Amino acid sequence: MLYTVMKRVVAPTARLVYRPRVEGLENVPADGPVILAPNHLSFIDSIVIPMVVPRRVSFLAKAEYFEGTGVKGALSRYFFGSLGHVPVRRGLGRAARASLDTAKDILDHGGAFAIYPEGTRSLDGRLHRGRTGVARMALESGAPVVPVGLIGTDQVQPVDRRLPRVHPITIRFGEPLRFDRYAGLHESLPVLRSVTDEIVYRILELSEQEYVDSYQNSATAA
Repeated sequence: MLYTVMKRVVAPTARLVYRPRVEGLENVPADGPVILAPNHLSFIDSIVIPMVVPRRVSFLAKAEYFEGTGVKGALSRYFFGSLGHVPVRRGLGRAARASLDTAKDILDHGGAFAIYPEGTRSLDGRLHRGRTGVARMALESGAPVVPVGLIGTDQVQPVDRRLPRVHPITIRFGEPLRFDRYAGLHESLPVLRSVTDEIVYRILELSEQEYVDSYQNSATAA
């Protein structure tokens, strides 16, 4: 219900207000499994992408959004759950594996799933080294990966700002990447690193960010 309201009411209104520039939307398949791999600059990134993509897109979301107590916690669980977000607990291998299994199930049923290769928001505006979860998801599911470059969302809602403001944003969808040549090699760490780096490089071309070859510290990026 909430997802339908967001797509039919909130999304058109937001597009009128922010007038996002969208490039390459035709690169997102109209149906069938697909992984969207965007850079991550702001909390609203997980809202902006579903706002412009015609089909339903699910995201990994911090487990904390699903674990609050009281009315606020219940509303948070309802909001993120209704949008199809999947909770993931950072730093715990078994929990992260379970989240990726849930994502794979969505892909196996022909859905669209988005994952931030950086793992968390960039606090300095630069594109950071990607974590290999996106590669593992691509190789295990066989789904194509569409790289996405977001520009300006950090100005709409910076890390220290609670409410968004109006600022121009651009969303660029790159050509789908396929990794069939690595079929069956999803346990190979060198292959996972190579695939991840290829995806991040395409994001870099689309986002025009500065690249830094180190991970963003998830402990400081909310």
